[in-house]
Amino acid sequence: MSTATSFVTGTGMGLLAGLTTCAALHTGLLAGLAGRPGGPARLVASFLTGKLAAHTALGALLGGVGAAVQPGPPARGLLLMLSAVLLAFFALRLLRPRPPDHGCPRPSRLGHPLLVGAATVLVPCGITLSAELLAVASGSPLTGAAVMAGFVLGTAPLTGILGLSVSLLHGLPARLLGVALLGVAAWTMAGGLRLGGWLPDTGRAPPVDARHVATDASGVQTITVHALDDGYRPALLSARAGVPTVLVLSTSGTTGCTRAFTLPRRGTSLLLPESGRTRIELGTPPPGRLGFVCAAGHYPGSITFR
Repeated sequence: MSTATSFVTGTGMGLLAGLTTCAALHTGLLAGLAGRPGGPARLVASFLTGKLAAHTALGALLGGVGAAVQPGPPARGLLLMLSAVLLAFFALRLLRPRPPDHGCPRPSRLGHPLLVGAATVLVPCGITLSAELLAVASGSPLTGAAVMAGFVLGTAPLTGILGLSVSLLHGLPARLLGVALLGVAAWTMAGGLRLGGWLPDTGRAPPVDARHVATDASGVQTITVHALDDGYRPALLSARAGVPTVLVLSTSGTTGCTRAFTLPRRGTSLLLPESGRTRIELGTPPPGRLGFVCAAGHYPGSITFR
């Protein structure tokens, strides 16, 4: 993938993130920064500048060094859980009654917006993790930097709107926003637990389906899962334990988070092509469940070996 194409792809991922998980995280951070001198416009500009610089540098590092510096699923799960804790903290601040400010804005308890923006590299939203995998797959510092720079710029429009409006929220609107942020925090926490492989899989195992599980003449078992934009199909499968097994992931014009396929308990994360078939050797799995999820901690599924 060329540098220009990677930049456009990263921008598209940023636009999506800006409308979903990143929007919630940025709302909480910008609410915590509200009240700093200079006004909302300066606050947003500093915040985005810091975020752009840090993420571009991270993209160059990931593109140059690759998987050696990419944290595994447990570490990324912990980062998502940290994001959830921060979201809950800011949500509770919005729910807390505000004393009269007599026309003077409350000073921010956070640091400088430039540094807070740069620090977002340590508390990613879910889709950020997918963009990082794309940067790793690029194998180039320039292309990796382009992916992450495009990602940040894609989130910029909504971040600007949030930053210009969040300081105006008072009373009931602020409390409603706080309740919404608490809901997103719980959703993000669940994603982090899934990504780390710490959330129990309670889905009922279906019978073996010959359409998705087949064994060839040599005794190798092939399991086929389709990665679609709205999830994995089928999400729950059953297969035989103790036989050589290959997992085949099929994509057809897939552009969503499901391309960033993750096996948490095996520490495996890989970026699937938009269209094609990707093979993962699973060895001879013992009886039990092997969970999978996208790199954002969403769209969980599992294979039950028995």
